[in-house]
Amino acid sequence: MANYLAFCLVMLKLSIAFANAPKPNTLNETCLDDISIVLQINLYKNSCPEAEPIIFSWVEHAVSQDSRMAASLLRLHFHDCFVNGCDASVLLDETGDFTGEKTAPPNLNSLRGFEVIDAIKSELESVCPETVSCADILATVARDSVVLSGGPSWEVQMGRKDSLGASKAAAANNIPGPNSTVPALVAKFENVGLTLTDMVALSGAHTLGMARCSTFTSRLQGSNGPDINMDFLQNLQQLCSESDGNTRLAHLDLVSPATFDNQYFINLLSEEGLLPSDQALVSEDYQTRQLVLSYAEDPLAFFEDFKNSMVKMGSLGALTGNDGEIRRNCRFVN
Repeated sequence: MANYLAFCLVMLKLSIAFANAPKPNTLNETCLDDISIVLQINLYKNSCPEAEPIIFSWVEHAVSQDSRMAASLLRLHFHDCFVNGCDASVLLDETGDFTGEKTAPPNLNSLRGFEVIDAIKSELESVCPETVSCADILATVARDSVVLSGGPSWEVQMGRKDSLGASKAAAANNIPGPNSTVPALVAKFENVGLTLTDMVALSGAHTLGMARCSTFTSRLQGSNGPDINMDFLQNLQQLCSESDGNTRLAHLDLVSPATFDNQYFINLLSEEGLLPSDQALVSEDYQTRQLVLSYAEDPLAFFEDFKNSMVKMGSLGALTGNDGEIRRNCRFVN
C-alpha cells in the first residue's frame, strides 16, 4: 500500500504538468479516492472513543503549563510529515544499532514535546491497547495545539500506522531551513506533494513559537538588504548580543506570541519577519507576497487555507495494511 500511495503522489505531480489536458486523469482520481479511504474521520469512535478527549486533555495541560508547547507539538507534526510522510518516525529514539531523526540538524536541540507524546501514549495504551498509532497522536496534538491557542479547528483524519524505521539523511535534507529562499521552500514543499499556497498558509504556523538567535543571524546583520524594520532589528540585536546570544530565544511573532492568528503575515508586511525564510515570502516573490497580503487582510481566509493544508499534509505517506505497525511505545518499534 505504501508503494501504491507513493505512485499516486507521483501521478498527482505529473497531472500538474498536464493541467490543460481535455480529459481528467481518472487514475489520479482513483488514487485520491483510495487515500481518502485509508484515512477516516472518527476512526476510533468504536474501538477507542476516549482517544481524542484523552489527547486533548494532555495537550491542554501541557499548554497551560508552558504556552510555547503548542508551537512545539505543532512543529513535531510538520517535521514528521516532511520525512517520508506522517509516520511518527521523528519520535524514534536512537539505539546502538539504529539511527533516528532526532539528531538531524533541523531537529537536534530544537524539537521538544516528546514527553507529552509519551504521556498521551501511555494512557491510551492503558485504555485501548495497541489501537491508536503514534502518527495519529501527532496529527491530533497539532490540531489541538492550534485550537487551544485560539486558532481554527478541523476534523483530523485517522488511520496512519507507525514506521519501522527513520531517515536521518531525509530529515537533514527535506525539512525547510530558516535561511531558505522562496524557490527552495517551494521545491521542498512540492517534493512532498504540497503547493505554493500550502507553503505560505502553513508558514503561518510561525504565528506561534520561538527561534534561537543562531537561526536568524543574517537578519541581525542586516545582510538581507532593506527589508527589516530598524526598531525591530535593534531589539533583536540587543537580545542576541548577550553572552549566551546564540542560544537565546526570540518570539516568531512579537505582537501576539501565544495566539494563533494572522499577525505573522501583518508582521511580514511591516518588515518584522524573524527568520530570513519568513521575510522572503514578501521580499522575493510576487505570488507569495500576494498571499501574505490576502492573509493579513482576511484572517478567516488564512484559517480556511491553513486547515485545508494541514489536512492535506497530514495525509502524506500514510502507512496502512501490512505496512508499519501501531507502536506500544512511540520511542521504539515493537
